[in-house]
Amino acid sequence: MFSDIDADGECAVRAKRQSGQALVEFSIAVFVFLILLMGIVDFAIAIYKYNGVSQAAREIARVTSVHPGTTLGSSPEIAAVVSTQKGLIPGLSNPTFSCVDPVTNAAVGTCNYTVDSVRVTISAPYTPVTPLLGLIGTWTMEGTSSAQIQ
Repeated sequence: MFSDIDADGECAVRAKRQSGQALVEFSIAVFVFLILLMGIVDFAIAIYKYNGVSQAAREIARVTSVHPGTTLGSSPEIAAVVSTQKGLIPGLSNPTFSCVDPVTNAAVGTCNYTVDSVRVTISAPYTPVTPLLGLIGTWTMEGTSSAQIQ
């Protein structure tokens, strides 16, 4: 068994054992590296979606402040912007609109278009791809923005 000696004087069996050991070590290291890489990618996607939801709320609030509609949020310009934002952010919910008194920062029942602000709230779910982060469940990314009605 140990009579097979190669040019360097080592046994062929020992060389095979070391090759197998290197393969096992590599497989463990690659597994840990891929889990870390997938976790980083998951967090990057979550941050992208959070920023997208926040930007969607700002954009919808901006358009709503210029084109409030007969009832708040009912103009065709707002519908076009909401449609565009839903195309950019998968799973984006329909926004909720409310009038806000600028002094108290509280929602009011009836809008006074000359002094009130509009508050837009919108959300989108995010489910991680990484198995370990997937155990946490679905996260809800929510964005809120206010703008003075013009």
